[in-house]
Amino acid sequence: MTDFTMTKDADGVALITWDVPNKSMNVLSLDGAATLNGLIDDALADAAVKGIVITSGKKDFAGGMDLNVIAGMKLNGGAQGVFDGVMTLHHLLRKIERAGMDAKTLKGGKPIASALPGTALGIGLELPLSTHRIFAANNPKAKIGLPEILVGIFPGAGGTTRLSRKLGAMAAAPFLLEGKMSDPAKAKAAGLIDEVVDDPVAAARDWVLKATDAEIVKPWDAKGYKMPGGDPYSAPGFPTFVGASAMVHGKTMGVYPAAKALLSAVYEGAMVPFDQALKIEARWFTNVLMNPSSTAMIRSLFINKEALEKGANRPEAPDQSVKKVGILGAGMMGAGIAYVSAMAGIQVVLIDAKQESADKGKAYSEGLLDKAISRKKSTEEKKAEVLARITATTDYAALDGCDLIVEAVFEDVAVKAEVTKKTEAVIPADAIFATNTSTLPISELAKASSRPDQFIGIHFFSPVDKMLLVEIIKGKQTGPRAVAKALDFVRQIKKTPIVVNDARFFYANRCIIPYINEGIRMVGEGVSPTLIENAAKLMGMPLGPLQLVDETSIDLGVKIAKATRAAMGDAYPDGAVDEVLFKLYDQGRLGRKSNSGFYDYDEKGKRGDFWSGLATEWPVSDEQPELTDVQHRLMFAQSLEAVRALEEGVLEDIREGDVGAILGWGFAPWSGGPFSWLDMLGATRAVEICDRLTAAHGDRFKTPALLRDMAAKGESFYGRFGQQKKAA
Repeated sequence: MTDFTMTKDADGVALITWDVPNKSMNVLSLDGAATLNGLIDDALADAAVKGIVITSGKKDFAGGMDLNVIAGMKLNGGAQGVFDGVMTLHHLLRKIERAGMDAKTLKGGKPIASALPGTALGIGLELPLSTHRIFAANNPKAKIGLPEILVGIFPGAGGTTRLSRKLGAMAAAPFLLEGKMSDPAKAKAAGLIDEVVDDPVAAARDWVLKATDAEIVKPWDAKGYKMPGGDPYSAPGFPTFVGASAMVHGKTMGVYPAAKALLSAVYEGAMVPFDQALKIEARWFTNVLMNPSSTAMIRSLFINKEALEKGANRPEAPDQSVKKVGILGAGMMGAGIAYVSAMAGIQVVLIDAKQESADKGKAYSEGLLDKAISRKKSTEEKKAEVLARITATTDYAALDGCDLIVEAVFEDVAVKAEVTKKTEAVIPADAIFATNTSTLPISELAKASSRPDQFIGIHFFSPVDKMLLVEIIKGKQTGPRAVAKALDFVRQIKKTPIVVNDARFFYANRCIIPYINEGIRMVGEGVSPTLIENAAKLMGMPLGPLQLVDETSIDLGVKIAKATRAAMGDAYPDGAVDEVLFKLYDQGRLGRKSNSGFYDYDEKGKRGDFWSGLATEWPVSDEQPELTDVQHRLMFAQSLEAVRALEEGVLEDIREGDVGAILGWGFAPWSGGPFSWLDMLGATRAVEICDRLTAAHGDRFKTPALLRDMAAKGESFYGRFGQQKKAA
């Protein structure tokens, strides 16, 4: 079987159907492109064919280019291999676009339309953009767009050039620079597609039989074409491009090469003929793909993320899909878990000590659904259906029949032990019990269970409905079926799981706390808070450490510090951090929740400038460190903990370390995660920086033995640990 097949009917319409065998979604490979090229040649050469319709044999049109193929271009042919591969696609799509018409008269071409039954992303939109008319099914669930920028590249098969010339740079910007995806109706309103119909194949077929020569000439091929909104040196276009450049730099801080390259391709391409613009796009795409950032982002945010979501580290066990989940505790976390579970079609029992609290927890889902309805992303029928799945109660007997329990009560060992015993008295013998905790040891909490092999940790991140990562923690006695159950549940609620072993703070908090602490420590040293925050953002961190602690709350930081100090005793390393943090706490500055922390906030909670008292309490030193020094302290504070987690067996898979870091706390996504970032630096350089930081700032930067060994052997993390088992 081939990816593309063609049939010709008696009316002279050639129907090309894209249907990749053994895949739920079409993706384009080089072999598939070659097949399509041959079919286009056949149809154009056949005098009996009057027009061509390209559609899909699946419920969706296409999910994009096979990124493994793009990675293969780079591996096998380097920059030239990438450029040649991209130009092959350009030639194919340009052939479709020109459709056999005479180069001078622009006549004699055959109409080619695309019929999209559902989602069309990446090359799945770039291919239709090269056809003469795009018909999409009236399918509100379909997504249409060019999301390449989200994985560190940009639309390189003509999408950048075609969309910017079709819509103008400003109108195209949300789709190109932000990866915005739209349903068919909104895509039509924006100008991405031409028609939304009930039967796109029939409509496309009818159109190609009636289309005129003029209707199949693209605007940029017609005489007198002018770019909508103006080209770069026109009076209206000049401020657009200047503003776009400033916007891109402001949002990317210069660390995301794809956005700058995309803008360069649009800017340079707008000043030359279309075919030359495609070559410029291909060169910039090649430039991005040869940048280690794009390799790391594709690997972590596409290949590795997808592998984890498909169960790469799932133990062998029968299907463990959840049918009925019991959630203990209807606070913000429990309410959020109830919402995502009900949205996934799972029956939910939401329990709290008071009926009023349980009802409030269910009302949280109602509020989110009302907001979705107001944004036309849901309906009253959907709301009623989801809310009907949630039973809010105080009665533990309602947990009968639950195959998974998620406990999300107060972070106290005694409280959790009490609800564990009460729950196990009524749930089925084979039910899995998961505790949602961010700090308490799973093995300690499992002591309250009569079935520790069925006891596991599931750490959700707040807010649950928005955060993509879920951290699954194996206790010392956790069995494989419990792990499989947790993974299958996370898959059901459309989150990305990582599986780690039990240790203080698990993985995510273990790494993010040192980042926050390093920023606070520098405040106490007299480093400018502005320098600290901007150093972090210039490395691609979404929030500086001081803003982050304000967001998570200073009182939580104090609570964690006290607990950690009690556990570690004289070995506790963060006394200097506590001097700053506790003083803010004692003054009632608890962060955003109190409208006062490292920053000041207005009465609506909008963040303003740094608190003026910071300069009084901790005066800024006359001599400030170099930007690079501050950045190294912040980045290595996180990355070294990731390495130690791997050394100690908390992490079992570096893919989980990288994906978890990006999705869990926003570790510089451009880098692909801490292990990818260290690989970019190289182990030898990383050791040099660690040794310098240790000499200047202490043993918290001491080089892990694993990293030093890798430097001595000239190894990288993905070189040593990258051969992972494939997804189940």
